[in-house]
Amino acid sequence: MWLFPLICMGALGIAFGAGLAYASKKFAVEVNPKVEALINVLPGANCGACGYPGCSGYASAVASGDAEPNLCSPGGSETVDKIAEILGVEVTAAEPKTAFIKCAGAKDAVKDSNYSGVQSCALAALINKGPNACKNACLMMGDCMDVCQFDAITWQPGEIPVIIEEKCTACGKCVQICPKNIINMRPKSKRVLVLCSSQDKGAVARKACKVACIACTKCVKECPVDAIKIENNFAIVDTEKCILCGKCVAVCPTKAIWDGRPPKKSVKKISDV
Repeated sequence: MWLFPLICMGALGIAFGAGLAYASKKFAVEVNPKVEALINVLPGANCGACGYPGCSGYASAVASGDAEPNLCSPGGSETVDKIAEILGVEVTAAEPKTAFIKCAGAKDAVKDSNYSGVQSCALAALINKGPNACKNACLMMGDCMDVCQFDAITWQPGEIPVIIEEKCTACGKCVQICPKNIINMRPKSKRVLVLCSSQDKGAVARKACKVACIACTKCVKECPVDAIKIENNFAIVDTEKCILCGKCVAVCPTKAIWDGRPPKKSVKKISDV
């Protein structure tokens, strides 16, 4: 009698095994070999900078032709070249970008309240929109540094965070975490930008911060290529149009425009040698 249960269990095991084997073949999903190859050349950061859920999601989209093959910021041109080789096409690497914090005066700006809770921009922003009189100023509590997985942001308490361009991969995590929406991505070659996000009118903005943009339109009038416009009471530089002439920097009365252009090399005259 004791053999009967063993025989039944054995028969059930064989039946289930056969069923699973059949199902695995019947419902098997074919894997595009290009997807696996693409995953192997991607950096594996799973940062989402490409707009897809992780490297595997991006690889699948590229292999199926639903995504451009040059969207991986952390991988850079080297990864783009490898992707192009796998796809058998020519791909031009997109211009590298870096995060940019549009605020320069938060440290010395006027405060209209005190905040003494947990040092978190997200929490501080919930109370009176933050302690700064300018409600679009950086809260200087380092949330952006905490989410950066590439150590591309440094921060000290009471200071505006600093972006390390050489390390920034433009993954966008800092952009998403900032409660003030003052972190943007800019092409690394474009180095003339407005360091202010204040949406207050000129007199109010200047009273709250000495280096605020006051929407005076001097930069707009001075720009020879119409690359600057006033929107929500502050100037915005169109990086696609900007030719880096620096004329807007020279006329800005509050020095709210950042001039990150490399200094020009002085050429010695023959008479000076």
